[in-house]
Amino acid sequence: MGELIFIGLGLYDELGLSLRGQAEARSCDRVFAEFYTSVMPGLRIERLSEAIGKPVDILSRIDVEEDAEHKILSKAKTERIAFLVAGDPMVATTHVDLRLRAHRAGIQTRIIHAASVASAATGAIGLQSYKFGRTITVPVVTGDGLPESIYAGLKVNVEAGLHSLLLLEVDVETKRYVTIPQALEGLLSLAARRPNPVIKPETLVVGIARLEAPDMIVHAAAISDLMQVDFGKSPHCLIFPAALHFVEAEALQAFCGASKNLVIQER
Repeated sequence: MGELIFIGLGLYDELGLSLRGQAEARSCDRVFAEFYTSVMPGLRIERLSEAIGKPVDILSRIDVEEDAEHKILSKAKTERIAFLVAGDPMVATTHVDLRLRAHRAGIQTRIIHAASVASAATGAIGLQSYKFGRTITVPVVTGDGLPESIYAGLKVNVEAGLHSLLLLEVDVETKRYVTIPQALEGLLSLAARRPNPVIKPETLVVGIARLEAPDMIVHAAAISDLMQVDFGKSPHCLIFPAALHFVEAEALQAFCGASKNLVIQER
């Protein structure tokens, strides 16, 4: 009987692969990977292949989302298949869909978890993970600016008193990505159309670039100031803090350089 094993690679390079993940990949008949849903800045495929002792077959978005039955599932019916993905495997909805298709085809599946931006970004700046609202993805767009739904999602979180994590999309196959200044400019443009916007140029925001990388950047400032910072290469993300516990407030100042006058604590 075959099996499809989803294995997380973590955030930065092949060293984010857990010992369990490495052992599982080594034991599989074939190893596939996709990197279109996220970027791992330090990853080198040759080093990853060496670590697991097998060649890694890189799949495109079309391979996974449209041709998975032929490329992956047909083989997983009789072979043990490892499917390597950046971050934690089930954070991307496309992987949930693939697992469901495998389930419908009668293929056993398992998950080997790894570090995810959803938890790592929170920990990097010292905020409490249970105080976050819905995660929002800022897409690569051209022409008319960001969709209205981006601001709507942020507004829901702000009004509920919840922190907001915004993932800035990376389109690996077209080599386009959203930078922190671009995302903030688009958000301010959306906010400016409303009579009582939930964010303004003076609103506190945290910018994070390249989690876990040696050159990781984490900086907290007013939107207008953060837009002037060069965060370098992707991936980037943003966090809009809500009212802060005193420990969170101290963490933003200590770890992210937030000025004391911008940090609003809970009452």
